[in-house]
Amino acid sequence: MPNHFHGIIGIGENRYNTLGTDHGTNGRGRDARHRVSTFGPQSKNLGSFIRGFKSGVTVGARLINPDFGWQDRFHDHIIRDKKSFHRISEYIKNNIRNWSDDGFHDK
Repeated sequence: MPNHFHGIIGIGENRYNTLGTDHGTNGRGRDARHRVSTFGPQSKNLGSFIRGFKSGVTVGARLINPDFGWQDRFHDHIIRDKKSFHRISEYIKNNIRNWSDDGFHDK
């Protein structure tokens, strides 16, 4: 079984007012006291999505293996065009098939 996974997250238009400004304005000229702090726990952003995903996976994985833990670092990549998207999608689709050739595969 592979020791990692791959995924593609699509980020669309921001529908949330994360800066505490009115839609259609850039917030210039507003007093800093009237802005919503963006520090601390946040929701409806990429970080909260990743936290929720990792939390759910951790709960399920620890039912199978109580010693489950996440790798400290990860590799990310911004997909900037259709050619890159296609190449990365194919890599993900073929990853399981190529697992036996991976240097980290326990043979």
